[in-house]
Amino acid sequence: MPLDPQVAALRAERMARGATPLYEMTLDEARAADLADIRAGGGTAEPVFEVTDATFPGPAGELPVRLYRPCADRPLRTLVYFFGGGWTLGGIDTSDGVCRALANAAGCLVVTPGYRLAPELPFPAAVHDCLAAVAWVRENAGRLGADPDRIAVGGDSAGGNLAAVVAQQTRDRPLAAQLLVYPNTCYHADTRSLRDNDDRWMFNRHSVDWYWRNYLTDPADGRDPRVSPLLATDLSGLPPALVVTAEYDPLRDEGERYAERMRAAGVPVELSRYDGMAHGFFTMSGVLPDARRAVAQAAEYLRKTLTDGT
Repeated sequence: MPLDPQVAALRAERMARGATPLYEMTLDEARAADLADIRAGGGTAEPVFEVTDATFPGPAGELPVRLYRPCADRPLRTLVYFFGGGWTLGGIDTSDGVCRALANAAGCLVVTPGYRLAPELPFPAAVHDCLAAVAWVRENAGRLGADPDRIAVGGDSAGGNLAAVVAQQTRDRPLAAQLLVYPNTCYHADTRSLRDNDDRWMFNRHSVDWYWRNYLTDPADGRDPRVSPLLATDLSGLPPALVVTAEYDPLRDEGERYAERMRAAGVPVELSRYDGMAHGFFTMSGVLPDARRAVAQAAEYLRKTLTDGT
């Protein structure tokens, strides 16, 4: 279907002001612009019963973490949510609006860890940090008010990649669910969606390539399932997953292929493509009704899966 009219209007606005793509900015400029865009699209942040900033022990030192508690109940089903930004941009504030909405709508504790960013600290730093965050939640579940047997992982874009990797790396003690929002799943994927999305005024294949170049110091690492979860030989035993994709997104096909491979391996998977939407829409609840619908779908999925175990 055509590009959603509101997404088209956002694209037209970027074109009219001659916006510079993030991949043509300096790192500092791109990081500031990315956060500003997400805040502008996110709208007014929802109030949450309790929001706490803390730290957790990462492999190379203390890292920031933010906890969103929707109520005083304990223990709570828990979502560990990894922010997006191509492993290069972003931080805890990037996903603040989404995490507030998910905490309230899903009735779960949402934990958002910081992780080390590329290119200063490339792969595998982010993977190690995200694994450490999940281990910290499990080990401190009683103190945090989390149910150690009802922990899900989730994230958008690169955060979805990290969530998928963490789910694969923790199969010895499986997590309860995965929420994968337009995730990167394969380095240099040769897909139609990657080839077709070449629009300068939107997230495009050049954006994807820029992020990969920042994240990997050695292109050969792209074959590692901790980089490309789609390339893992065995996907059996993974937790149930909701995979959300966007029609106008270079990552669409690799996200959907990952959903299909998990399903073929016996993993319960729900796949939902949002027609007319572009990459990044999930964080834009302030301007896009489909973003609010996708967040509500994700919250309902978490509530159902973490409660019923189905």
